[in-house]
Amino acid sequence: MPTAFAAAEIDLDEFVDLDTYPIHELSNPARRDLVAQTRAQMETVGCFRIPGFMRPAAVDRMRLEATRLHPSTSWSELDHNPYFSADDEAYPVGHPRRTFQHRESGFINADLLDTESVLRKIYDSDVMVHFVWECLGTATPIYRWADQLGRNPYGVMEPGHYFPWHFDGNEFTVSILAQRADEGGIFEYVPNIRRPDAENYERIAEILAGGRDGVRTLDLIPGDLQLFAGRFSLHRVTPILGSTTRYIGLPTYVHDPYRMNRPFHSVSVYGRATELHHLREKVLVDGLVD
Repeated sequence: MPTAFAAAEIDLDEFVDLDTYPIHELSNPARRDLVAQTRAQMETVGCFRIPGFMRPAAVDRMRLEATRLHPSTSWSELDHNPYFSADDEAYPVGHPRRTFQHRESGFINADLLDTESVLRKIYDSDVMVHFVWECLGTATPIYRWADQLGRNPYGVMEPGHYFPWHFDGNEFTVSILAQRADEGGIFEYVPNIRRPDAENYERIAEILAGGRDGVRTLDLIPGDLQLFAGRFSLHRVTPILGSTTRYIGLPTYVHDPYRMNRPFHSVSVYGRATELHHLREKVLVDGLVD
């Protein structure tokens, strides 16, 4: 049955545990409680996990999809600062904009997903967009992202890989772990360490130097749904140990559906930039350096 969101919809019951999390039923008390709990956590620490959100069969399909597309992963091995920007000698040595850490990881870019992809269908669901928006508690609506590569990719990390401290180019990311590493691969973040009017370089420098004050950790389980405000919270994924590749789906939402990653950022993270990235390079929604 269609809900209030659209005349025809993706059948989320095939993927999401709607018995436990009835996100499609606006008047359901369980949904209201979940939204309230999530919103409270997003307001305080910018992050929330919903355990067992995806049905096991859907997680298996995601894992198989990521494994099948693994040969098409865009791999990156480079040194980058938290902003994915070029070195700027206007700042002193040791400044966060001149602090580069080594990254090895990859993305199965969003434009590679086929029409039957679980990750793509989750992202295309109007019910999911509305639910995520309510959980975020923002006055401004959220939209699917225009970025053809980064809108809903899989993040891929093989044994030995590390994704160092960084900020996202978008306001919010939804993560769905499809396959866990044997060890490591732990998500760490520092909530709300910067604002549009305050980069807070001094505090960021402390974290980059190994400081742990304010660092929070989140060890995701396959099928968990994580909501995260990565534009303002410094975050990383710890080194992957063991022999198992880590796959994580990354449906990404924004307030401005027109804006995309800058070309330098896109090449650094997704291995390439499209013509549209260059056309929209000057479109900004805040005053942050990246």
